[in-house]
Amino acid sequence: MIDQHLQLQCARLAMVTEAWFQSVGFWKLKHFAAVATVEAKTVPFCPALFLLNVSLQNKNSGFALTGDIALTNSKPFDSCGAPPRGLLMRNALAVQGLLLAIGLLGGCPASAQAPRPALIANRVYVSSEKDNSIYVFDTQGMRVGVIEVCKRPRHMMFSPDHRQIYVSCGDSNQLGLVDVAGSRMTGTMAFGDSPEIFDLSPDGKTAYVSIEDENVMAAYDLQSKSRLFEVKTGGEPEGVLVMPDGKRAYVASEVANVVHLVDLLGRKVVKNIRVGNRPRRFVLADGGKELWVSNELGSSVTVLSTEDHGVRHTLEFKIKGMRASDITPVGMVLSPDGRTVWVGLGKANHVAEVDRATRQVRNTILVGKRAWGLTLHPDGKTLYVANSQSDDLTLIDTASAKAVRTVAVGRVPHTVLVQP
Repeated sequence: MIDQHLQLQCARLAMVTEAWFQSVGFWKLKHFAAVATVEAKTVPFCPALFLLNVSLQNKNSGFALTGDIALTNSKPFDSCGAPPRGLLMRNALAVQGLLLAIGLLGGCPASAQAPRPALIANRVYVSSEKDNSIYVFDTQGMRVGVIEVCKRPRHMMFSPDHRQIYVSCGDSNQLGLVDVAGSRMTGTMAFGDSPEIFDLSPDGKTAYVSIEDENVMAAYDLQSKSRLFEVKTGGEPEGVLVMPDGKRAYVASEVANVVHLVDLLGRKVVKNIRVGNRPRRFVLADGGKELWVSNELGSSVTVLSTEDHGVRHTLEFKIKGMRASDITPVGMVLSPDGRTVWVGLGKANHVAEVDRATRQVRNTILVGKRAWGLTLHPDGKTLYVANSQSDDLTLIDTASAKAVRTVAVGRVPHTVLVQP
């Protein structure tokens, strides 16, 4: 607890006074070039404040000037991440430097923004459709927290900087925006009826979403939270994959048994590719030359060429003692070295390890009930499998191809993300 003197000091620092700006005089700004350095640091006795140490330089004489500005983050932020209002100035000209940097130069130097919290490492995130939550584990499978989100969370992706998790919520028709460092949902944006899978544009600014009940793939601007356009698809679209060049996307239609090739610039379907029964998810392999498509009711995976869109191979899965109708592949993931594709076999309660080059099954591994979503640790050593009917998560050691641990998660787990 801080003493009364520090409380008073903190209160004085938190008082915003326009007189500082009126007394400085903006005419001097023209003599100064850009801010040379800006260093942010916290104020120990007042957590709501941070200090900016600003250095600026006279463009005529080369004279350098340094000053401190205390800023509060308890007020609403402006576009630069902190209010441009000085509260305690060791040197009033430093305020001019800050105004120059954030106003007259038309931009915000990255170093002048409020300090961003470090990424939380060693985390696994699992969406739970029935619990309206994302469960948080460490990478060894120990549960460390839970994040309440929108209704029926399904597919998830990290933002490009991994500071947010985007989660599509099928019953509330929303995209949930989850702050990773704060472990809480900070906002939502409206989607169409029953959003399923989505992928992001290469710059991370646009989400391309399969809207199941509307039979469309819709594009959304994540900054303005607006719907940009939509493309009609076959019935019950699900899997979406955007190519690295951002010009094309593939969308799976469960009912039509086709993969749509979508021209994102032209905003239209340019080719329908026939695959197996009830196509669900995609994996891009062989340096982007192959598109693997899981066929849930075909007990198979179709391998397509992304160059001519012909079928290169159809891999049919078989497990001794099981009927083909019980083998329902959905989730897939490619190993970091590109040599292995892991396939969740759904109701068969197994995961298949497939050699990408030969397209032969190396191993099948028993996991929980209805192996659905799966992902790999970025080092490729651990595979995480969400089992949607046994409500648990299986960890597989990829070197030995053996399950090493199964842990309880929420009801109907869907998607798994890993932050190493």
